[in-house]
Amino acid sequence: MAPKYWVPALERANIIIELIAQFPSQLRLIDISNKLEINKSSMYSLLHTLETMGWIKKDKNETYSLGPVLGSFASAYYRQFDILETFSMEAGKAVEVVDEHIQLGKLYDAEVFYLAREEGSSPARLVTDPGMRFPAHASAIGKIQLMQHTYERLHELFPEKDLLKKTENTVGHIDELWKQLQQAAEDGYVVEEQEGSLGFCCVAAPIYNQEEQLIAGVSFTMIANNWPEKKELATGEIMKLAKQLSTN
Repeated sequence: MAPKYWVPALERANIIIELIAQFPSQLRLIDISNKLEINKSSMYSLLHTLETMGWIKKDKNETYSLGPVLGSFASAYYRQFDILETFSMEAGKAVEVVDEHIQLGKLYDAEVFYLAREEGSSPARLVTDPGMRFPAHASAIGKIQLMQHTYERLHELFPEKDLLKKTENTVGHIDELWKQLQQAAEDGYVVEEQEGSLGFCCVAAPIYNQEEQLIAGVSFTMIANNWPEKKELATGEIMKLAKQLSTN
């Protein structure tokens, strides 16, 4: 008997993925259908969905193997422990120098998921906490990760082209955002001045893995009154921290 709240479709998907992992590039649709005793019509829908999501891929000879998304999940699973542990050890040193809040976040489509924070002495309350999501285009930590995308991919993430404005200063159009991202790629960092929340400014830098893939970002956040004095120092320290957290 299946446990309460069980989802059969997810169970089927898991069984298919396990079978493909066991026999990569060996099984066609009919083979998987016969082995798992799932009719061809249902199996076609399941395989097509998994392929579209990037969990599996169809080879030239119509057989299946694991897709790039599962590979990235596996890498992210093992990497998250290293990056969080390293962040907890290294971020404090940068905070001692600048005395402002540092955040660690990872991009998921058009949003940033905040993973951790190291706090300075400022009593200012940030609008984001670990475990929260926030529009990537309205945050430095999001923009620094969006810079890895092509212009075409940006259009997929922001099909409306006009961007949600969190404040009057938030970048408002995808073309303006694209220019900011190109500049960020050239500079190796990006700043955000009161775009995510009025009264706060940020500077962020990218974190890379051994394959030189951009996997996360770190940022300093401070009240606007401290920004003119600390911007240059914070930029240098956040780039230094990002390099320490990178494994390339």
